[in-house]
Amino acid sequence: MKNLNAKAWLALAVLAVVMGLLLFVPAGTVHYWEAWAYLLIFTGASVLITLYLMRQDPALLERRMSGGPTAEKQPAQKFIMLCTSSAFIALLVVPALDHRFGWSIMPLAGVMAGDALVAIGFYLISLVYQENTFASATIEVMENQKVISTGPYAIVRHPMYASASLYLLGTPLALGSYWGFVPIAAMMPFLIWRLIDEERFLARHLPGYTAYQKRVRYRLIPCVW
Repeated sequence: MKNLNAKAWLALAVLAVVMGLLLFVPAGTVHYWEAWAYLLIFTGASVLITLYLMRQDPALLERRMSGGPTAEKQPAQKFIMLCTSSAFIALLVVPALDHRFGWSIMPLAGVMAGDALVAIGFYLISLVYQENTFASATIEVMENQKVISTGPYAIVRHPMYASASLYLLGTPLALGSYWGFVPIAAMMPFLIWRLIDEERFLARHLPGYTAYQKRVRYRLIPCVW
């Protein structure tokens, strides 16, 4: 347990440092208050979620720490995660370059709206973790896994993706950059591909999932899709 917690804190610290470098080095300055506010919200929310998982669901914490292209088992998912990871890096670097060269000007209200979306997205993710202990970072079916159809899963089939989409959409606004939406536009097709591929996998390997698909019609956005 202590070893897992130490790994989790180390991973979180490394993530915060890497994100800081991706923001402030391309920006060419540390005088980028939008980036500081974004990092505070992102890191603060991550700390709170990590603390919750350490206390309530360490098995889920361990599963969530194993993610990324190398953790996926299917070649298609390795490629998808490589592309989405690259797009997430661009999602930080492009706004930083925008700040440096003044490509666009975001009003304060837009930045605040972005910060709110990031915070709401993380809050909804925490609700997903509370509801679904099987929410692995990779596409897999674990022993004794069952279909979760309560809480946010009663509204959409993929509340994790829906919640993450909120903080992703809020990121360019929070960082004060309209150009930051370009990496999101590049990322979204891969996220949708991953979502659809995951549904096919679960329908084949998770008993009861096809019945769940019939009960909950919408994947990401209620009454839309």
